[in-house]
Amino acid sequence: MKLYFKRSFNDRLGNLLIRCGYHQAFNTKTKEVSYRKRVGRLAYPQFHIFINQETANKSVLNLHLDAKKPSYPGYHAHSAEYDSEVVKKEAERIKHVLDNF
Repeated sequence: MKLYFKRSFNDRLGNLLIRCGYHQAFNTKTKEVSYRKRVGRLAYPQFHIFINQETANKSVLNLHLDAKKPSYPGYHAHSAEYDSEVVKKEAERIKHVLDNF
């Protein structure tokens, strides 16, 4: 699910996501930074956010729920939800926090 904001957070977006309960994750293979938040006590399911774009007047986040760990070694495919009610509720919570910053 894409989350659109009509503003830039001036390089503070990562810190704001940490305030929302996420932690930073760095993929050493792709060199990508993302943010993850567990739903329960186990590693999965977890919410996963990528910062798709941040310009002077726009920020775009990509949020999904990783339902389980990738099944096969060497593959990145996994079971993910993009538009479920759980993802929509989390998106609303994030929007509320960021809109009130």
